[in-house]
Amino acid sequence: MQQQSLFDDREKNNPLSSRMRPRNLSEYVGQQHLLGKGKVLRQLIDQDQVASMIFWGPPGVGKTTLARIIAGKTKAAFVDFSAVTSGIKEIKEVMVKAENNRCMGEKTMLFLDEIHRFNKAQQDAFLPFVEKGSIILIGATTENPSFEINSALLSRCKVFVLQSLTATDLTQLLQQALTDARGFGGQHIDITEEMLSMIAGFANGDARVALNTLEIVVLNGERNDEKITVTKEIIEQCISKKSLLYDKNGEEHYNLISALHKSMRNSDVNASVYWLARMLEAGEDPLYIARRLTRFASEDIGMANSHALEIAVSVYQACHFIGMPECSVHLTHAVTYLALAPKSNALYMAYENAKKDALEMLAEPVPLQIRNAPTRLMKELHYGEGYEYAHDTKDKLTAMECLPDSLRDRQYYLPTTQGNEAKVKEWMEKIEAWRRQR
Repeated sequence: MQQQSLFDDREKNNPLSSRMRPRNLSEYVGQQHLLGKGKVLRQLIDQDQVASMIFWGPPGVGKTTLARIIAGKTKAAFVDFSAVTSGIKEIKEVMVKAENNRCMGEKTMLFLDEIHRFNKAQQDAFLPFVEKGSIILIGATTENPSFEINSALLSRCKVFVLQSLTATDLTQLLQQALTDARGFGGQHIDITEEMLSMIAGFANGDARVALNTLEIVVLNGERNDEKITVTKEIIEQCISKKSLLYDKNGEEHYNLISALHKSMRNSDVNASVYWLARMLEAGEDPLYIARRLTRFASEDIGMANSHALEIAVSVYQACHFIGMPECSVHLTHAVTYLALAPKSNALYMAYENAKKDALEMLAEPVPLQIRNAPTRLMKELHYGEGYEYAHDTKDKLTAMECLPDSLRDRQYYLPTTQGNEAKVKEWMEKIEAWRRQR
């Protein structure tokens, strides 16, 4: 916890991404949907009318930088708070100072970087002071605020979504770093536009990654007569393995499994295999994917192709036996089979409809004829009376009612005409016709 002003950009030992941090909005690159001329956030900053807000976006897009720029323009006292080093005691101390400042007519702006790391008790401690106006809270997070921030606190903050920087944005940042005195300005760096585009593509929308990668390739460049030459080979060595944006406990995890699930549901094999590769190459547990495929086999295919469930279970076992990277081909086998299989969600809908009735009618008694009667008392109470044993009949069917009276004739499973389910539908219709005749 410390009183915060603008970053000290004179320390040359800092990483390039730190030295090149924009000091004002004219140096800030990207987020024109928020900071362009006439946009709401730009006007709030220019007029020093900033209210409590949350900046939500992926790493390296300028959330913290934007907060620091606001700090440089506001007349409010600016306090930087860390979830790692600050507990309830420190929060209360700052809140007392903020309340005193409010009584003196001075605003306090509190910046919470990685606000999703603050626990519920810490977040609750800020709430009354945000409500009273003692503080203007600015939070930055890479996680979905809906999941990570208390609803009461979130309802009092405006959420601004920051987008990944484009390749053009990143190339502009890299060019600035080559000419700015805080970066490599004054040095003769020989690097082509194509190479800068390679770095921008590798960074995947993250300015920090782009600038730090540029610093690495320049430091490894060939030096000759005060000239530093960067070759394509040097860049390829420095970015030999691309780090995919992925957090197995974060929102992107759920975004990718959703993309895989919906691509298979849409019978798009190419998209399905791509999202599978994205997850596996980012380090996802193959057994997690295999479990989700097993669910998909019944939820989205079901009786249209019951063999899909067998394939999914077999692939889960193969992944368990073999592991990565070899089991990637087994998962590809399952994903391709499931994507191409006929689709039916009739089983899923059957259970959901039955669940609704089950929850609303929890006390509905089991019909006497299908109750077990292991004791004399139960038999005297007519348990099992009227039970018809299907195996004793010619057609292996009876007209006995198995649902409670209030649910008589209720239909939960409504088969489609997709794949093998068409035969299931035909057989069910024959069973129903037989019962109607009796």
